[in-house]
Amino acid sequence: MNNNRNISIIEHMVDYCDAISKYVERFGDSFEVFKTDSAYKDACSMCILQIGELSIHLTDDFKQAYGEIPWKKVRAMRNVFAHNYEHMSYEKTWLTIQQDVPALKMFCEDVLQQYNILQQPAVVVDYNEDSDAEEQFDSEDGIEQ
Repeated sequence: MNNNRNISIIEHMVDYCDAISKYVERFGDSFEVFKTDSAYKDACSMCILQIGELSIHLTDDFKQAYGEIPWKKVRAMRNVFAHNYEHMSYEKTWLTIQQDVPALKMFCEDVLQQYNILQQPAVVVDYNEDSDAEEQFDSEDGIEQ
């Protein structure tokens, strides 16, 4: 059950990363626009806050296994947005949008890809149907039966 919970959280994080990318595309990839447009700041900040909130619900084992992500910093940024929004740093938020969010998205997509690979059913092989292949394999290796 914890795996499914972690995967669901990671999927939602990707959704918020995608939303931030769409805001950057919509409003422009400009710090000058970001720092002067309250709708732009609010939209991106809410997504970052939600990513931080989601990170709180990941299992400790997951966060420990994937320690390359600074989970405490993700949570700390959430706390700034939730409790001290009027004092947030536009520069730090912009750097988060430009650098950290794409890196987090890539990480999440890699985790999801690994999970999906592990969820694939095993291939069932009928060895009786492969007797010709086995004979060919054995004869190529010089192994006599």
